[in-house]
Amino acid sequence: MTVFLITLAIIVLALAGAPVFALIGGGAMLLFHSSGIDSSAVIVEMLRLASLPALIAIPLFTFAGYILAESKAPQRMLEVAESMFGFMPGGLAAVALLVTALFTAFTGASGVTIIALGGLLYPMLEKQGYPDKFSLGLITTSGSLGLLFPPSLPIILYALIAKINLDGLFKAAMLPGIILLALLAAYAFFTARKAEVKSVPFSWARLKTSLRNAAWELPLPFIIIGGIYDGWFTASEAASVMAFYVLITEVFIYKDLSLSRDIPRVAVKSMLLVGAIFMVMGTALGFTNYLIDAEIPTLIFDWLHSFVSSKAIFLMLLNFFLLIINMIEIFSAILIVVPIIVPIAAQYGIEPVHLGVIFLVNLEIGYMLPPLGLNLFLASSRFNKPLPQLYKATLPFLLIIAAVLMLITYTDALILH
Repeated sequence: MTVFLITLAIIVLALAGAPVFALIGGGAMLLFHSSGIDSSAVIVEMLRLASLPALIAIPLFTFAGYILAESKAPQRMLEVAESMFGFMPGGLAAVALLVTALFTAFTGASGVTIIALGGLLYPMLEKQGYPDKFSLGLITTSGSLGLLFPPSLPIILYALIAKINLDGLFKAAMLPGIILLALLAAYAFFTARKAEVKSVPFSWARLKTSLRNAAWELPLPFIIIGGIYDGWFTASEAASVMAFYVLITEVFIYKDLSLSRDIPRVAVKSMLLVGAIFMVMGTALGFTNYLIDAEIPTLIFDWLHSFVSSKAIFLMLLNFFLLIINMIEIFSAILIVVPIIVPIAAQYGIEPVHLGVIFLVNLEIGYMLPPLGLNLFLASSRFNKPLPQLYKATLPFLLIIAAVLMLITYTDALILH
């Protein structure tokens, strides 16, 4: 009952605007104290966090992503993709899906994608004749499509908190991500045919120019993603490679950013996010360790198992629960909920990696799920559109992602291939 009341108080205060790390840390210290354990146990967990080998990937990937977002890389990537695929029916929409997915994966931020690329893509889609409802839905949805692709920040956080192999989770999430993009691209194709959208004429000259302009940035996805999958380097090493490569490319080759003026500003901006994540991670580890020591997951499983003995029904309830949690507070959901649900799911025979991909797809939906999905508020602010209009615009995309969620939930062979 004490745990329940403290957890409820944390949720209520968080919704009221209190700092999440302070609430979680205070709750953890109070719980340890009530059990007669020195509250320094929370600080010990923060020190243990600093010793995790994969932790360095978070600041390095975040720093590199912010450099890309501040440079003109999004425009160059979009120009290449449009010159290559724009002549196809629905080509521009497919380009938008691909570029935004890659951009979200590398920047780790849905909001950056909507704000940075949305302003470029939305008028382009309208100019080609795509329905306004479709264009709004695509931009709003695409902000979170990259969460299943390395080096996505939520994947790294999930692997760290669930204590599973990061490279393995990267590989497991790739195929579902490709399937999701393919289905959304097919929907874009049929929408373009129905709306009689005119294609962009193919031009070899334009393609050569765009490839030449982005010649230093195009290899980046192949170096990072290919390097992880082929075993050239680990995810942490890939973060170092990406940060160094992006810094050299954008500062010294393209000269989009100044080393003395822009890089310090970008470093501070990116590390503010990293610092906030680390503060929440450290306190959340202390909080969840108390829950595990108190055998809370076992108690929840025993209670749940008395009502739900079927793995299929448990997975259905799990998805419903994750959608609600991920819609409210995303990073806290990873840091607090994951250590609790991993042992419970294991009791039902669900592999941690399979559970991780299910969690990430739920996270994608949570970003755009009415009424509190973050992407909805960002798109409403960016394009000056009322939220009810965005609810309708995102519905077809939401249904497609939900169908993929059901597919991967009940087909673990697709994940554990």
